[in-house]
Amino acid sequence: MTIKIVLRNPLDHRDQIDYTIRLAENQLAQDWQTALKSLLHTGNLLEKNFCFMGFPNTARNLPYLVAQLNQAVDTINRSDLDYCIEESYTVDTVTVQRTGRDSSVPIIAVNHDAMNTLHNHFERLQGTVWNLSDYYYRADYETKYAIRQLNNICHEIENLVLSLRKKATVPEWVRPSQITTFLQAQRYDLKPEHRSGFLVNGYDRVLGGVYMHWTQIGKTLFEVFRDEHAPELTDAVCEAITELRYYSGEFDIEWGNDVTYPGKHPWHDQEQEAFRAWLQANGRDWQDPTLSLGYLPIGQVDLAASFGTTDYQSIWNQLGSHLDIYKIETDGAVGTFDYCWTDADYKQQQIDQMRPGYDYHTRKTP
Repeated sequence: MTIKIVLRNPLDHRDQIDYTIRLAENQLAQDWQTALKSLLHTGNLLEKNFCFMGFPNTARNLPYLVAQLNQAVDTINRSDLDYCIEESYTVDTVTVQRTGRDSSVPIIAVNHDAMNTLHNHFERLQGTVWNLSDYYYRADYETKYAIRQLNNICHEIENLVLSLRKKATVPEWVRPSQITTFLQAQRYDLKPEHRSGFLVNGYDRVLGGVYMHWTQIGKTLFEVFRDEHAPELTDAVCEAITELRYYSGEFDIEWGNDVTYPGKHPWHDQEQEAFRAWLQANGRDWQDPTLSLGYLPIGQVDLAASFGTTDYQSIWNQLGSHLDIYKIETDGAVGTFDYCWTDADYKQQQIDQMRPGYDYHTRKTP
């Protein structure tokens, strides 16, 4: 069974290419395809302003993303929430300059302090899937959209800056990816048999690999280990950690080169071994599938048939100018997404489509 994805150039909609995904042989892949077909049949809106991440050559460049971020901040500050984001954002505030191997050439990097502060604003304003904040309950439609944008743009900036840095230093290690999500996507409980993928795959990512999208808010154990320098797992730390509870018809695609364990990259092997040691020291079993350690594989892009090559650079060149999903087809279900973030009324289109979901998720039970 296959899934066909048609891409187009966001600046020239007549310019289109396509690629094919072949399903993995596991139960989650079958259940995912069923959920995807349901999304295509019901016409859920595809999220396009948080879709292609980490492509260094993109029309969604840093000046564009910073402008969108400031619009979201201004909307929140002007709202009735009595919440103020004091920070303002420019290309210079979301990045820092570091010295590369050639000390005469400055290298761009993410300003992690600025991004962490931004994400903290989002977490306070949004809450979690199962415990939305009072701010989010009280927000009007435009403000809810702005809150969501804080998270989307934060991660998009982080990915873009990292890719720009790698393009300048180690171009083979650019990590482009595709985050394919839908507005108001139905979530389903992740079943025990689905979790076997964590043990089979772990944190392996391969070029063209298709993985289940993480459908909830909150940090994973690996993110805490990596981003917070392997802290002790106290109750306060664990409060922010969430194991994966749901799956949906959404999916992610890895467009970067292979990183597997054990593999040919000593740094990755060392990181994985240190992570497992940290888990053990904190009383966690790295072979426990309920901890959601890794990525759940659900398919693989047929690179040769789709792009006429398996060479990553050639594939990136073809994808880079076609970063807009126009159509998805699978097993008789077809979804056409004839709108784009370059449309003048794109924001209002998004808000109009999200209103039913906003109303449902912020309906308090008496």
